[in-house]
Formats: sequence, structure tokens, C-alpha cells
Amino acid sequence: MKILKTLTWAVLLTPLAFATVGCEKNDGPAERAGEKVDEAADEVSEGAEEAGDEIEEALD
Repeated sequence: MKILKTLTWAVLLTPLAFATVGCEKNDGPAERAGEKVDEAADEVSEGAEEAGDEIEEALD
């Protein structure tokens, strides 16, 4: 019975171990560049939204 319990835990925890290793944070240059592009796009989007809000308020 103990062997079955140990085997069950091993089977359940093995995918978790692989998922943890797979999510390691080793960003290469392309990943870092992509993150910078995403951040810039977010800033532009926020600026455009703020400008739109200001225009809307001015028209009211």
C-alpha cells in the first residue's frame, strides 16, 4: 500500500516539476525586445486614451 501511495504522489508531482523547470526566466534578447515593444505599445495606448478623454471633456 505504501508503494502505491508513493507512486501515486510521484505521478502527480512529476508534471509540476517539469512545469516549474519550463517556466524558468531566461529571457533572450528577442524576448527582452518584445517586452519593451509591449511596454511602449501600452504607453501609447494609455496616452491615446487620455487624449481621447480630454477631447471628449472639451466637447461636452
